[in-house]
Amino acid sequence: MTHRNRLVTETVLVLGVSLGASAVWALLSLINKLTQPAPLSAQTTAMNTSRVPDRPWLDLAYQLADILLPLVPVALALFLLAQDLPRGATSAHRAMGLDLTRPGHDTVAGLGLAALIGLPGLGLYLLARELGVNTTISAAGLPDIWWGVPVLVLAAVGNALLEEVVMVGYLFTRWAQAGWSTATIIVTSALVRGSYHLYQGFGGFIGNVAMGLILGLVFARTKRVMPLVIAHTVLDVVAFVGYALLAPHVSWL
Repeated sequence: MTHRNRLVTETVLVLGVSLGASAVWALLSLINKLTQPAPLSAQTTAMNTSRVPDRPWLDLAYQLADILLPLVPVALALFLLAQDLPRGATSAHRAMGLDLTRPGHDTVAGLGLAALIGLPGLGLYLLARELGVNTTISAAGLPDIWWGVPVLVLAAVGNALLEEVVMVGYLFTRWAQAGWSTATIIVTSALVRGSYHLYQGFGGFIGNVAMGLILGLVFARTKRVMPLVIAHTVLDVVAFVGYALLAPHVSWL
């Protein structure tokens, strides 16, 4: 096996135990919803739901496991990258800009990206739902309990680390080493990102492809994944916690 083929095979395997597997389940979920008697727009996709609401301590353990176990592929991706670091790099996470060396710049850039993606994203979601090509997203289904909001914030951080480290920091590095063009890398990563959001409907797919293109372009220019992690965390915190706070009081979510 050539070095290039080995690198591509490695990325397929990493995706197979992480977000690539999620894409398969998302596609099956979409097929299931499309073949239901009720139209897609009349169905609800529940996220961050309670597992055992009658036993809060066990429910919390389930929630933490759901957050922590998906971070194993993040550690795996960093471990694999560390095996052949570029010259001058001291660690895999620093090589992809996953560090705290530029906190101010990364925070401002992350907040700017969150605003750029989040506001149009909300509009796209509402439009897609009205057009009947997306489900209604119930972004937070946890009980009203003291650990509810902290768990939603941790879930947002976990999602951001998993998606941005694997889909951008790791895949961009490996596919570039395999000789892929920057445009091919950005588009392929964005399509994979959209595919594991198909469980939401076609609007979720389109919105996340667009998000992937934007974040991919930013990483291609800056080589820093930290602003992407911050942006993704902010987007998910607003979605999860905002839904939990607003859903009981508004009808359009």
